[in-house]
Amino acid sequence: MVENNEIFEINCLDVIQEISDYIENEINPALRLSIEAHLAKCAHCTAIFDGTRNLIRLVSNGQTFELPVGFSERLQKRLQADLQKA
Repeated sequence: MVENNEIFEINCLDVIQEISDYIENEINPALRLSIEAHLAKCAHCTAIFDGTRNLIRLVSNGQTFELPVGFSERLQKRLQADLQKA
């Protein structure tokens, strides 16, 4: 990856791996610009970004709730299937 502020092409897997650091603003400016460019054209990654951001907000507000039985397994299978499509 490039260290200056040039936008470079990244794929969905790159975005997904960096999404939490992107949300926390813990990435270099070039990567931030590249993720923003990718999100502008990729509905799949935008949905993952929105979901992750919402999850962080829910977790950070201190409220807890119980997930339905099997939710984690279904979520993991869905994410794996979506990643294989990307």
